[in-house]
Amino acid sequence: MRGNRNKDTRPELRLRSLLHKQGLRYRVAARPLPELRRTADVLFSKPKVAVFVDGCYWHGCPEHLRESHKNAEFWRTKIEGNRARDAETDRLLGEAGWTVVRVWEHEDPVDACARIEGIVRQTSKDATG
Repeated sequence: MRGNRNKDTRPELRLRSLLHKQGLRYRVAARPLPELRRTADVLFSKPKVAVFVDGCYWHGCPEHLRESHKNAEFWRTKIEGNRARDAETDRLLGEAGWTVVRVWEHEDPVDACARIEGIVRQTSKDATG
């Protein structure tokens, strides 16, 4: 478990590099809402866009999740709990006026960057009128 990183993973670093090359500036591993114990991987404060890069195993990717054969019930419960927490995070941030973007670790980082860039630029434009 100690070897599992919770920030600065390869998919996060690649995505952040691409976002930076597009001229976007952001905060890393920051809480969108200080009172909520949830940390976004990439945070655009002004346009209120929170990006989460979800690992396929830990967040139960429907495409890549392979269930564990050892201690299966524990891991099934753990991943279901992670999914429930993700849904609650999306709901709470949405209610607070944030746009939540979820990116799977297996997604093409160039495509994910383009999607995020479009959302950030549109949200920034909407906020300024």
